[in-house]
Amino acid sequence: MNDILPGVSDTWRYLETAVQEIVRSYGYSEIRLPLLEHTDLFKRSIGEVTDIVEKEMYTFSDRNGESLTLRPEATAGVVRAGMTNGLFHNQKQKLWTSGPMFRYEKPQAGRYRQFYQFDVEAVGYDGPDVDAELIIMSARMWQRLGISKIRLEINSLGTTEARVRYRTALVEYFSGVKNQLDEDSIRRLAQNPLRILDSKNPDMQAIVEAAPVMLDYLDEESAEHFRGLKTLLDAAGVSYTENPRLVRGLDYYSRTVFEWVTDALGSQGAVCSGGRYDGLVEKLGGRATPAVGWAMGIERFVALFEACGGEVPAPQADVYIAALGDGTLQRAFALAEELRDSVDGIQVEMNLGGGSFKSQMKRADKSGAQFALILGEQELADACVGLKPLRSTDEQSSVALDDLAETLAKKLS
Repeated sequence: MNDILPGVSDTWRYLETAVQEIVRSYGYSEIRLPLLEHTDLFKRSIGEVTDIVEKEMYTFSDRNGESLTLRPEATAGVVRAGMTNGLFHNQKQKLWTSGPMFRYEKPQAGRYRQFYQFDVEAVGYDGPDVDAELIIMSARMWQRLGISKIRLEINSLGTTEARVRYRTALVEYFSGVKNQLDEDSIRRLAQNPLRILDSKNPDMQAIVEAAPVMLDYLDEESAEHFRGLKTLLDAAGVSYTENPRLVRGLDYYSRTVFEWVTDALGSQGAVCSGGRYDGLVEKLGGRATPAVGWAMGIERFVALFEACGGEVPAPQADVYIAALGDGTLQRAFALAEELRDSVDGIQVEMNLGGGSFKSQMKRADKSGAQFALILGEQELADACVGLKPLRSTDEQSSVALDDLAETLAKKLS
């Protein structure tokens, strides 16, 4: 598990703020979820025959003997919260959430056992238009942040009935090459053969590539849905590649699935992934409800932003207050609060720890502030302050304390 240190956290905050602004502009509202859920929620939603449930969840019994799990992903929690609180009853919801998730994986670059996700869900919408909106919205993120080393892959998994037909074809195919399958694939063959297509074993790739393709088994309704999605993406100018092997690692997906992938982060290719999960609400005991969403790993998002040359402006104060002499520090503290009250959004940094005039000016310059406010004994007696520009060659001036807020507001606007 990883510490996010000052400096790095500035980049996180910058990117998270940008994404929040974008999703809000599309009409999505925030929902905040607990870190712990009943283990059964993830077994029922993600699927018991998945690496997440079988190998990666942090699960324990509480003092009452109930099995609880640190959330490995957010969608199941969003659905549970919506059902518990009646958010989906004759309603459509566009929601987003973010925060830490937990999986017991092998740590590597961009992957930690506590990792952070940004998650967006649209519940109650059944057409390809909302699929397109979610993808177009994510494309806007890359555009706004100057992220170019990324591409979109899409696929359709069809309805449950279509996947049954496809499953039969996969079982027949993989049974014919069973002696070439690894241990995980042999186990999945009897339980969920679609998961074999998601194998990361290099020795399995040729076998997977030769397997039947889901698009050949789509029902007509799903095929029309997929065509509708592609038409809308084309109209919006969003480029994509059809990847018939894209199945996603969670059992609840149906119809549209997609991934934004990159070659800039080594083996950690997927940055933002999602798709439809039309059967999940019903599977968890609710009414049949269409839904679609995506999730993005913040660690990979940050790494990709930096790999594309992204830089975050360093946080800087607007003014730095230096106080020298008897009684000046008390007045300086009051002055700082007066400015924060009077000048909207101003960032004021106080000199702390005393020091000579020269040392305080060095700190003022290092702070990145536009101006230093110098309050000495004479200024205190004259009810004024020295206003020293730090980023220009303009001369220092004296400003009456009563006029200071108005003067700074004009200079900083």
